[in-house]
Amino acid sequence: MTERPTFDPPSGTVVGWVDTDAGVLRATGIPYATAGRFEEPVPAADRTKVLEATGWAPACPQAPVVFLERVLGGDFSSLATDESCQNLSVTVPLDVQAGERLPVMVWIHGGSYTSGAGDVPVMDPAPLVAEQRVVAVTVTYRLGIFGYLGGRAGRPANLGLLDQVEALRWVQRNVEAFGGDPARVTVFGQSAGGDAVAHLMAVPGAASLFSRAIVQSAPLGISRGRSAMNAAMLDAAEDITAQTPVDEVVARQSAVAKTAKGSGLRAAMPFGTQYGFDPLPPEDAVDDAWDAVAEEVDLLIGCTSEEARLFVREVPVVQRVIALPVVGPLVRRGLVAALTEVVYGRSARRFARRHARAGGRVHRYVLSWSAPGNPWGAAHTVDLPMLFGDEKTWARAELVDGASWDQVQEAARAVRAVWGAFARGDDLGRDASVPGVLRCTAVQ
Repeated sequence: MTERPTFDPPSGTVVGWVDTDAGVLRATGIPYATAGRFEEPVPAADRTKVLEATGWAPACPQAPVVFLERVLGGDFSSLATDESCQNLSVTVPLDVQAGERLPVMVWIHGGSYTSGAGDVPVMDPAPLVAEQRVVAVTVTYRLGIFGYLGGRAGRPANLGLLDQVEALRWVQRNVEAFGGDPARVTVFGQSAGGDAVAHLMAVPGAASLFSRAIVQSAPLGISRGRSAMNAAMLDAAEDITAQTPVDEVVARQSAVAKTAKGSGLRAAMPFGTQYGFDPLPPEDAVDDAWDAVAEEVDLLIGCTSEEARLFVREVPVVQRVIALPVVGPLVRRGLVAALTEVVYGRSARRFARRHARAGGRVHRYVLSWSAPGNPWGAAHTVDLPMLFGDEKTWARAELVDGASWDQVQEAARAVRAVWGAFARGDDLGRDASVPGVLRCTAVQ
């Protein structure tokens, strides 16, 4: 296909582009909502003029995370930034046919609610789209002080979550024009994105927006008991107004986050969803909200086998201990296992069991693939090369050092097959495991 693709959704005609290298069609940087600073989003107005959807969606303004860029091998600063970042991009199989209704997978990126964007290269959904014949929608939303700190007059909470809700409403209304089936929408996300997906399930009317959810490496073990921490952070950010320059807001964010010290492990992700503020129920009612949608939303939830390995190596005192001969590796393994269990593993199992008890269909997984001899092992984010990007994307990533691209792809194609089957609504059976890569079983 050489002609540029034209799509005619209700929101207005979109002209995209052909990505022949990836074997997909794209329509990128489509506005789904608008909002002033510290304002709730409203749907983007329908257009009468054709939208040239050929530029990547800009990221929310953010500070660089040099460590993470090194591990993932990506330069996140390659994307433009814009406080008005409520845009999404649609990726479609190259051979999509008129009138086709393919499963839809809506990606909510991670990054501790302070970094990342829908269109960073390490989260390019082209392999999923091309192999599994799905329509992928990648969502960019507000982060940090812009999107995840509020709860007082003039400062609404959960603005980033509300952005995501608007994106899902846009999908329901418009995705059919891109070959997608609005009745088969899977929302999936990793890390903070997985946490967001879990909390989207608690939003009233969630089952009208999506029918399946994949919660990857969500730090649900630190999602509760955050109100005092949030209040202290809000005090520290009280003088930041709608008129404060964007660069100053970004520069102040680390100081605001430091007020979370003393909150234990929660301080590792100080920004996040806030219970009891629109659109979320109070903390003591969130389980009831999740139970209410269990029968209508199928769930795939899990984590990697060594999540905390990404973090413990960056703590100076831990670095010194694990460098010790003999005892160092033992300490590292014990610490990684304990933190992985507390923050990710135990809470994923509890979430899965609760969903099943409430009548939901649920599979739980543990992803254990790692590059041979790689010091990061099966750390947090190792699921990303299993789903996204190409050889060029991951060429400089420390995370996959030691593995050939063929080795990465052998595992990745198997994982993408499980994710694609789930999105299609195929029966995964009691066991959808991939030996040496993924343990995935039904929860009764």
